[in-house]
Amino acid sequence: MTVGDKVDLRRSLLARRRALSAGTRVAAAQRVRAELLDLVRRLRPQRVTGYVPVGSEPGGPELPEVLHAALPPGAELLLPVLRDDLDLDWAAYAGPGALVAAGRGMREPTGPGLGVTAVATADLVVVPALAVDRRGLRLGRGGGSYDRALARVPDGTWTVALLHDGELLDRLPAEPHDRPVRAVVTPDTGLRVLSAP
Repeated sequence: MTVGDKVDLRRSLLARRRALSAGTRVAAAQRVRAELLDLVRRLRPQRVTGYVPVGSEPGGPELPEVLHAALPPGAELLLPVLRDDLDLDWAAYAGPGALVAAGRGMREPTGPGLGVTAVATADLVVVPALAVDRRGLRLGRGGGSYDRALARVPDGTWTVALLHDGELLDRLPAEPHDRPVRAVVTPDTGLRVLSAP
């Protein structure tokens, strides 16, 4: 697959997401969050990284608050802060009132940055994706932010991408910098483990 093919695939997947009805998006978000919360309750992580879904991204805008509420006492949810070089810094989530509008339609926490390596200390890393293949390779929006973040995550850490139905594909093109996720969550099939820790 060429770079142009990846651009076309991204465009197609985004158009498909935009075409989902509001009701379908809400129902899908609820199912994705429920599956993710089941995983959180089983793992009882002390530090989780998540994100604030934008537009039609799976999980809906309530994802950080719902995820934060499911964490064990004293546990911490970190959200990404996009740096000028498109790498990701991380800051603690302090509630919906402590999020500000940022570039690319994102909402980010206002607290102090913990550095790009903070993702390496998480017990569970939740990431966005446009698609994931059965090997765990993900297709993002093309900036490479999450590829860099996933490269810092130790082997054995739970890495989970949230998808809509139909976005788990047989095969995506692999590049040297790609890092697989361990599992995906979709509305219909729930949590699906793709690779061993």
